[in-house]
Parts: sequence; C-alpha cells; structure tokens
Amino acid sequence: MSITYLEAIREAQARALAEDPRVFIYGQDVGAFGGAFKATKDLAKQFPGRVIDAPISEDAIIGLAVGAAIEGMRPIVEIQFADFSTTGFNQIVNQAATLYWRTLVPCPITIRLPSGGTIGSGAFHSQCMESVYAHYPGLIVMTPATVEDAYSMLLEAVAIDDPVIFCEHKYLYYHLKAEKLPTEALPVGKARIAREGRDLTIVTYGAMLHESLAAAEELATEGIEIEVVDLRTVKPLDTDTVLASVARTGRLLAVGEGWPWGGVTAEVVARVAAEGFSLLDAPPQRLNAKDTPVPFHPNLWGAHRPTARSIAVAARNLLRL
Repeated sequence: MSITYLEAIREAQARALAEDPRVFIYGQDVGAFGGAFKATKDLAKQFPGRVIDAPISEDAIIGLAVGAAIEGMRPIVEIQFADFSTTGFNQIVNQAATLYWRTLVPCPITIRLPSGGTIGSGAFHSQCMESVYAHYPGLIVMTPATVEDAYSMLLEAVAIDDPVIFCEHKYLYYHLKAEKLPTEALPVGKARIAREGRDLTIVTYGAMLHESLAAAEELATEGIEIEVVDLRTVKPLDTDTVLASVARTGRLLAVGEGWPWGGVTAEVVARVAAEGFSLLDAPPQRLNAKDTPVPFHPNLWGAHRPTARSIAVAARNLLRL
C-alpha cells in the first residue's frame, strides 16, 4: 500500500484536527466538496464544524484567519491556487507577517498554496509564489518536495507560532508516492542532501528536486556525479548545508521553477558568492523558468520550465567552465 503526496497532506490535516482543538480549516469549497484538489476530502464529516467553507475572497479568508489566531486558534487556510493569494497579499504581508513584531501576539496561521505548473494550467493557475513571500520578515516559507515532507512539514507548520506559507506543488499531488508516512523528520529550516556527488552541486526545491535527480541519473551514465540539495524551506534558508556541499564539489547550479528575477535561486547564488567564493572552481549558475507568464499550451509549458534535460545541459555547460 502506498500514499500519495496529496493524501499525505490530507492525513496531516486530519491529525492536526484530531490532536489540537484549536485547529480548523477554512477555504473555498473545503467542506462537503473536499477542496479543489480534494486535499480536505471527508474531513468535514470527521470534524463537524471545523472544516468551514469560505466566501470567494482571499482577503476575507486570510483576514479571518489572522483574527482567529489573535484569539488563540490555529487556522489552516486553503487557497485554491497560489496565484489567487495575491488578492489577500495585504493580509499576509502587512498583518500576519508583522503582527508579533507590532503587538507581541503570535500569529500561528498556515496558508496552503497549491503551487507550480501542470499541463494546460496557464498563466493564472501555475505561479510559484515562494520568492515573493520569502521577501517579507516574519513569514516562514516551506516548499516540501517529498511525500514524507508534505506530511511532517505541514504538521510542523501548524505547530509553529509564526505564520507559514506552505507551498505544496500541484504536479506532485498524484505523481509522487511513498510506502508509508514518516515517524520522524528534519526540523524546519534544515536542508537535505537528496543525492551525494563530487563534481557539481544542484540546489533546488519543490518539483524541481525530481527533475534534478533525473538529470543527475542521466549524467551518472557519463561518469558525472551530481550532488543534489533539497532546500525544503526557502525561508529560512539553510546556507550552511549549501556551502558544505559546494565545498565538496566546487560548482553550484541553483534550479527553481519560479521566475529568475529576484528568485530563490538568485538568493542561493548570492549567498554562496558572498560567503563561499573561495570554495568555487567556476562561476555559480542558476536555471529558472523563462521570464514570461506561464504558457497554456503543453509544448510551450514544457519549454518554459526547467526539465531534467535542460538541467543536464546546464550542468554539462557549468562543468566545462
């Protein structure tokens, strides 16, 4: 028996609801319908009155969650698509992120953002918002890339007293499976060496972890051993693990599905250049989606985002420097 990435998210929410009466879920169609992607399927039946349908207003949804957190609750907010969180942007960055610093009252809300592209999703349903929210102090930004992390990190998000932006990748919902749920996990802010190597370090997160691992497998047939670092959380960012990996390999390729301008990959490259310049044998490089809105057509979408093939090409080019 196996469990999918989506089922792990559902199981984590069920456990959080069962173990803490302060937890409730709030979002559009999360009740009887079970959520846009069925991440809350049957939870309204299991926990009557605690899985609550919201109006079509992200601003109101997140505002209510902030107010509930002030009163001692621990809400889990589901935004149907990460793109739509922008209509609640003020509540996230001006209210939730700053609340403790203004009032010494914690704001333990978890905002689940179904993120990233899938075939045919287009410009309004495919965005990666992690870089935007990582810019703001007071927010923790999680980007789980495995079934195990989707489960354990969501439970940790609910337990943290700070507001958490939980970027769960839609493409992984059904494409990723594990044999069982974890009983232990790395703490928030700690990266993971997903694959050991000696020739080049790829630092990545989310769905790009799996594209990067596939590229590493391809390059291994050519005698090239790639080390792959899964950031897991992009705010805080585990610079120590990244630097330790670059110290072993001498080369850095940062890979992300988001746009390049001011992105997570830019931050990774900047930190390594500033704090580990002497470790580098070649200029650090990054690979992102094209700097355009996400295209609708499947062929264009496939060319828009990094893939195992384009990551392998970028790695080969970096190894020639």
